[in-house]
Amino acid sequence: MLRREVWVDEKGNITKYNLAYINLQLFSGDNGRDIGFDNAHGYHHHYYGKVEAVVFISYEDTEILFEKEWLALRST
Repeated sequence: MLRREVWVDEKGNITKYNLAYINLQLFSGDNGRDIGFDNAHGYHHHYYGKVEAVVFISYEDTEILFEKEWLALRST
C-alpha cells in the first residue's frame, strides 16, 4: 500500500506530509512502513524501522526520492 498524505495551509504551502510504502509481508515493525518520509518529528526518512535525517530541500524533491526508493524496492 502506498500512502501519501499532504497538509496544505490556506496559502497553499505544504505544512506537513507523510509518504509511506507499507507491506506487512516484508516488514511488520514501524506500523508496517517499509520506507517512508515525513516531517512529523524533525527526521525525514524511515527505512525498515530505522529513522534517519536527510537533507530537506523541498517536498517535491522528497516525493521524487520516495518514488525512486519505492520503485527500487518493488523491483527486487
